[in-house]
Amino acid sequence: MAKSYDLLIIGAGPGGYTAAIRAAKEGLKTGVIEKEKLGGTCLNRGCISTKALLHASSMFSMMQKCDEFGVSADSIAFDFKKMQQYKKNAVRDYRNEIHGTFEKLGIDLIYGTATIRRGKTVEVKSDKGKDFYQAKHIIIATGAVPRPLSIPGADLDGVWYSDRILKEDKWKFDRLTIIGGGVIGVEMATIFNALCAKVYLVERAPHLLGPMDQEVSEALKEELTRRGIRVYCGANIHKITKEEGLICHISKDGEEILLRSGCVLVAVGRQPYTDGLFGEDVNFQMKDGKLEVDSEFMTSEPEVYAVGDVTADIQLAHVAAAQATYVVEKIAKKVHTIRLSVVPNGMYAKLPVVPNCIYTEPEIATVGLTEEAALACGMKVRCGKYSMGENGRSIISREEGGFIRLIFEAYSNNLVGAQIVCPRATDMISEMATAVAAGLNAGQLMMAMRAHPTYSEGIAGAIEDAMRS
Repeated sequence: MAKSYDLLIIGAGPGGYTAAIRAAKEGLKTGVIEKEKLGGTCLNRGCISTKALLHASSMFSMMQKCDEFGVSADSIAFDFKKMQQYKKNAVRDYRNEIHGTFEKLGIDLIYGTATIRRGKTVEVKSDKGKDFYQAKHIIIATGAVPRPLSIPGADLDGVWYSDRILKEDKWKFDRLTIIGGGVIGVEMATIFNALCAKVYLVERAPHLLGPMDQEVSEALKEELTRRGIRVYCGANIHKITKEEGLICHISKDGEEILLRSGCVLVAVGRQPYTDGLFGEDVNFQMKDGKLEVDSEFMTSEPEVYAVGDVTADIQLAHVAAAQATYVVEKIAKKVHTIRLSVVPNGMYAKLPVVPNCIYTEPEIATVGLTEEAALACGMKVRCGKYSMGENGRSIISREEGGFIRLIFEAYSNNLVGAQIVCPRATDMISEMATAVAAGLNAGQLMMAMRAHPTYSEGIAGAIEDAMRS
């Protein structure tokens, strides 16, 4: 007889484990099905893993410049194997924390590959055989996998995806070509450049980071170039060949360019993962390769929901977690505690309140609308910009590049967007996200004092600049 649950969750990444924890706290009998490791891609092969390596490589890079701060060292070197072990330890500790919470709340963790059958029944195959489970509600949180590169030579030895490169503990990266200038590409470029690799970054679009504000993208390109990374935007890659290493054949502005390296990292995006998920007796609607859901995240099958990368246009861990919270609150008939978007009073433009964070040097963080997006909606805006070269904390740390740019609706002076390029930007953006979600205006944002010297003082400078326009 199938074991029954109030809620079954397929996938134990940020969307899955967030939903499980919230559901258990609401008194729902909850089970989570995971075919690999608790934590999903984000913890084991994505966000946490990458940020751990970014932290380690940043420390090495900083130590190379320590003499500027009056600190001396006889020799500075890095051990890539130990860096990878540090990353593994961070992942293990984080996973153990989640596992402990599951045990404390009585959440069942079921290992195996799930297939959804009719009547909200889930078949789970594992080494032990086949089991069946039933639930009143199901949440699909199976995430995404790297999108393959379809060109000649993409299957050559040495052409890797991020999952593989995060496992490698031997240094093979004196020269590295990265195909794709999205978040994964630019963060990986930052890591290996900090470790003194010669890095080539190839992006097909006209600028890095896809739909992000062009001024932000250009600032990032300038900084990466200043650090020695060769950036090729508006470039097409035609094939990869092997000849004393790997050669990427690209073209840019009509010119053929050969990039020679020991390893090629493919980072051209991720696609929803649904392999084996649907049985023949269920009918799930798909759109553009993603699971189609309504405004409440319900799929075409009643009481079966989907959250995170398997359905979202924005593939971020905190988006998956927020959507999961929203769905569980709906199932538990609780008042929603999170806002996924907001329509300000008297305005017709729907504002996204999703912070986008890129952990380069300097960090990049954005929320809400860019100026271009606001104008495209017919919104009149005031824009304010503050250069971090004027900021006391930036001068102290010798990190004087970057800026803070704020977008206000012209009549109400409500904040509708922010772009921050500077150290700690990924922490500072939370204040801006709160302001956008709450509909705060420039006057309200200026009421709070900001400590001196801090990077966040620049927010006041950007507000003042906007109000002078």
